Amino acid sequence: MTAADVAQLLKVSTQTLANWRSSGQGPNFHKVGGSVRYELADIKEFVAKGRAA
Repeated sequence: MTAADVAQLLKVSTQTLANWRSSGQGPNFHKVGGSVRYELADIKEFVAKGRAA
């Protein structure tokens, strides 16, 4: 999933996701060819742990 997809799903901005990535607070992510990608399972885990907005 792209950052835009995740931002829409979590109802946060892409800038919030970027801030979370740099501070280590957001869901796990992977860099693929310079692009940030998220796995749906990681997003579900993040939400289940109550860390989403």
